[in-house]
Amino acid sequence: MKKEDCFFLGKIVKKYSFKGEILVKLDTDEPEIYDGLDSVFVDLKGHLVPFFIEHAQLHKSELLRIKFEDVDTEADVDSIMKSNLYLPLEFLPKLDDDKFYYHEIIGFTIEDVNFGQVGIITGVNDSTAQALFEIDRNGIEILIPMNDHFIKKVDKVNKTITVETPEGLIDLYLEE
Repeated sequence: MKKEDCFFLGKIVKKYSFKGEILVKLDTDEPEIYDGLDSVFVDLKGHLVPFFIEHAQLHKSELLRIKFEDVDTEADVDSIMKSNLYLPLEFLPKLDDDKFYYHEIIGFTIEDVNFGQVGIITGVNDSTAQALFEIDRNGIEILIPMNDHFIKKVDKVNKTITVETPEGLIDLYLEE
């Protein structure tokens, strides 16, 4: 399994017991859907390794308590501590037509109601206060905020997102 075929589920943050249990901080708004998992991939030195789960249950709000098969001691837990956990993309819950996961819109065309075709989405920058579409327009990078007020239509079939940006926003990137 390759990382690009998976999504980040969470990170092992601490030991829970002396019997090999761990606590995972989940990266999700709906932690309850991951209660009772059978297996996950653990990133060990850049390789995704499958780990089978004896039991998993929610612990407080966003933590998942997991007991892996064959992880029975503190030393076993120490060897995987702070590792990231992944699941295959097909485990992601289906979203409504107007909602999307960042990874699935790469390659979509962005069209602006007033400007016309802007370019192709090459990525999403979510390291800022507001996530940004990263768009390539013939070698020029254009950044458009992923604001619900700007996004007018998401057409997954035709791989197009229609936006209505403030006047002049796109032109800022195109001026010499």
